Amino acid sequence: MKTLVDLRGAIDQGAVQRVRPKIMTASVIIAGLLPIMWSAGTGSDVMKRIAAPMVGGVITSVIMELLAYPAIYYLWKKERFSIPDNQNIFSLVHRARL
Repeated sequence: MKTLVDLRGAIDQGAVQRVRPKIMTASVIIAGLLPIMWSAGTGSDVMKRIAAPMVGGVITSVIMELLAYPAIYYLWKKERFSIPDNQNIFSLVHRARL
């Protein structure tokens, strides 16, 4: 990777490759927990308290992995491309002294 466009393309490609596995995993977990959340039998009040945060955690995990982590990674790595190689901080300080 030599430019910000290459970085953005790599991040987009990586995020797109994770969409299907992440959505499949989350949907199966949620499908398994929804009957527990909607049950009305013996002990359901305890199980609802366990299942509700798990569903929220799975949904949050999907959002974080597909939206937030790529954005954070881009913000973290773009600094590497903001200053050209021939103008790193040491050469800028050296030029300021002259």
